[in-house]
Amino acid sequence: MKKMGTIHDDDTEIQTFASMCKALSHPARVKILAHLQEVDRCICGMIVDILPLAQSTVSQHLKSLKEAGLIRGVVEGPATCYCVDHEMLERFKEMATAL
Repeated sequence: MKKMGTIHDDDTEIQTFASMCKALSHPARVKILAHLQEVDRCICGMIVDILPLAQSTVSQHLKSLKEAGLIRGVVEGPATCYCVDHEMLERFKEMATAL
């Protein structure tokens, strides 16, 4: 990866980093990510129990985190089980540090 000063000169990396920042720009999403790090994996219904938000709202937040690559979701019967994508979270940390 090329560097230009302290910011990467790779448009794909910059877009990925910006998407992750956008996903983390809402306090509920930060709380969801922190919770998933604590419990390792969790279904949506359990996440609803820790947030004062409707299930549909939690689902939208999970979707944003998943689209940014920060979490993964695996369908398990009628529910989806979510977990942190540790590789992507580490990548985010590295990009933030490089700024």
